[in-house]
Amino acid sequence: MKQRQSVLKNIIGGSAGNLVEWFDWYVYSAFALYFASSFFPEGDATAQLLQTAAIFAIGFVVRPIGAWLMGIYADRRGRKAGLTLSVSLMCFGSLLIAIAPTYAQAGILSPAILLLARIIQGLSLGGEYGSSATYLSEIADRDRRGFWSSFQYVTIIGGQLAALGLLVVLQLLLGEGAMQAWGWRIGFFAGAVLAVVVFIIRRRLDETQSFANVAARPDRRKSSARNLFRHHPREALLVIALTAGGTASFYAYTIYLQKFLANTSGFDRATASQIMTAALALMLLMQPVAGRLSDRLGRKPLMIFFGVCATLFTYPIFVALEQTDSVAVAFALALASLVIVTGYTSINAIVKAELFPADIRALGVALPYAIANAVFGGSAEYVALYLKDVGHERWFYIYISALAACSLIAYIRMRETRTSSLIEEG
Repeated sequence: MKQRQSVLKNIIGGSAGNLVEWFDWYVYSAFALYFASSFFPEGDATAQLLQTAAIFAIGFVVRPIGAWLMGIYADRRGRKAGLTLSVSLMCFGSLLIAIAPTYAQAGILSPAILLLARIIQGLSLGGEYGSSATYLSEIADRDRRGFWSSFQYVTIIGGQLAALGLLVVLQLLLGEGAMQAWGWRIGFFAGAVLAVVVFIIRRRLDETQSFANVAARPDRRKSSARNLFRHHPREALLVIALTAGGTASFYAYTIYLQKFLANTSGFDRATASQIMTAALALMLLMQPVAGRLSDRLGRKPLMIFFGVCATLFTYPIFVALEQTDSVAVAFALALASLVIVTGYTSINAIVKAELFPADIRALGVALPYAIANAVFGGSAEYVALYLKDVGHERWFYIYISALAACSLIAYIRMRETRTSSLIEEG
């Protein structure tokens, strides 16, 4: 009983930290409809969003660097040390955006500060994913690893939901004018304060037994990118392949869909935010259910479900959303897309962690994932807005479907990691 309580304490502590990390990250996209004109005053709404999306994508470009540096740090110094460092960087990045001057006040310095802040946050999040995925996977008991590791995306979605929820509350309390002028800064200030709280929580977490065991071995192999791709090339490439369609779909169905509802479907910004907030709340509840299902049926069936459905239904869902003016229909279609992507989000962390030995697990989870996320995830919104801007918006739906089809091939060919896991403790 005492051991179970200790596991629960560490899961909650690690998950709470991950939620705040992702809250800080998603505040940018959730509030972009309001602060875009403060940093990029020229052009129409789509052009301004395109420029903020470009900086959003740049944050993803540096995530592999953060994954490389902080993945090695977490493998060498411990999962707890990696988690603490990542939240410190995220706090600094959020605070920097909160106090950044507008273009009218500082000219080109304004978007430059925004870019610097997102680079810092990108470095943080690049390391956060590997550290948190590894920590949650290693701290969990063997029979419930899918269930407990699903809380990584519970907190990722929770962070996005909290950002959207704060946006909805501020929209109701402040109104459009105040939100446009200064209200958007509240989200970044909130993220910085919460990050300080998480820093304190993470300092009190227990280290995982997997790391303790491997750290005690004098002959352990050093964690490095060279050793990762030299000794585990198949697993590293598999992580990239299984991530490509999943991360692109996730960002298309969540981050971009909020803007799609306002910019293409024609809903006002507050209604679009409310639709996505409600749909994401239900998606959050699906994650542990799907994670537990993977403990019983295996990881592959869920990932194949996602791959098949995303390939077949992404295009018709977006086309239907183009043509609806009904809040209920838009909500149902958004929820359907989130049910589909749950087959990936609920278990992708544990699948990756189970592929690698403990001495290189944090880097093995983080770096290939960050590479795929930079190429396919962070760019998804930019690709969507660019294709809309040039008059070929539906090409984006085909693009997401094609990526899901490519990942589906990897899901079918990969081994069942639940029965071949390299996580020995738990």
